[in-house]
Amino acid sequence: MPKRGYAASKKLLTGLIGAPIAHSASPAMHERAAEALGLRGHYQLIEVAGADAAELQMMLEGVRRLGFAGVNVTYPYKEAVVPLLDALAPGAAGMGAVNTVVVGDGRLTGHNTDTTGFARAVAPLLAPSGNAVAVIGAGGVGKAIAFALASLKVADIRIFDSEPARAEKLASLLARQGGATVAGSVEDALDGATGLVNGTPVGMLPSRDTPVPAALLRPDLWVADAVYSPLITPLLAAAQEKGARIMTGRELAIYQAADAFELFTGLAPSTEIMGEAFDAVMAARSAAYQAA
Repeated sequence: MPKRGYAASKKLLTGLIGAPIAHSASPAMHERAAEALGLRGHYQLIEVAGADAAELQMMLEGVRRLGFAGVNVTYPYKEAVVPLLDALAPGAAGMGAVNTVVVGDGRLTGHNTDTTGFARAVAPLLAPSGNAVAVIGAGGVGKAIAFALASLKVADIRIFDSEPARAEKLASLLARQGGATVAGSVEDALDGATGLVNGTPVGMLPSRDTPVPAALLRPDLWVADAVYSPLITPLLAAAQEKGARIMTGRELAIYQAADAFELFTGLAPSTEIMGEAFDAVMAARSAAYQAA
């Protein structure tokens, strides 16, 4: 049963706060999902770089007052919005990061569908005999990834961040979820690991860098990247060359969007339709890149 009572033909206003976000496939995914459910959906990109707390508060106040059902939040504001909200769902409160803000009864409630989305996406890669997974990055996305792995009972989670204090903080947050260790280097994180996840924006266009040197990748490793622009990041391209299994950011993008859409509306969207919309955006982008 719908939780929010969205009737056919009702307008659904949602959006995304972050920067840079011009590449986002979220508008296409959310608007196609809404159309399939008989809603008139509009997904607004709200790109403001370098916003401070006061500016973020103004944007959120606009979301509250202008008829939004909710908004997604992406880099670099997933942690910065937390103290500005009226309430947090338990999962978001536990990690201190939000990627979905739902408007209800004039209140803004933060959720994290990166966690649920990544858990759905990565589950097929995990071995029943045990896993040791290196997570690169302890920011908003890295937190969600680590909590998702903990929810899947991955007992050996190794966290590396270029800012050690962030990795230490994330490890402490995971103490109640089964724990994690802080790696002093990428090399230490990957020593004996069965999986690797990039939870940083490194490799997202226009960046062509990689968070992990190719020499550290192995055929017996699976490698996942939260970045989806480009779909095959420099990290994933290097992993493929080594013979490693890879997971692009496609599944995370689709599943987190589907979970957010359901929070906004109370309606379960078609992940197949969202996937088709995502693929169309990626195909158009690839064609434009090749033509340039």
